[in-house]
Amino acid sequence: MSKDLEELTKLNKDYVDSVQNCDVKRFDEILAQDFYCTNPDKSLVDRAAFLKQTAIPVKIKGLKAEDVKIRILGDFAIIHAQTSYTNADGESAHGRYTDCWARQNGKWLAVSAHVAR
Repeated sequence: MSKDLEELTKLNKDYVDSVQNCDVKRFDEILAQDFYCTNPDKSLVDRAAFLKQTAIPVKIKGLKAEDVKIRILGDFAIIHAQTSYTNADGESAHGRYTDCWARQNGKWLAVSAHVAR
């Protein structure tokens, strides 16, 4: 399980970094084909729409995950975390997210995300 924890820790970092850096290529590698995301505005987007919105430059800076909790349940994992960042107005802000990961064909892929700000 420590290998899975190590891999999911890295994938979580990649996910958060990809949000900050608009890294559509990395998201394309780590999202399951049936991925869905609930955005902070309460909209639900599928994989294609998520990749499209990821390409739009973000207005936040210094995004980082804190208080990360990774729960591994066999071939399924849930990651809960708080985020901190600087918003477009230069003010400190915080949010939370929950990401769900599934091992598919021996590889961990994000299958769901829920973001709150």
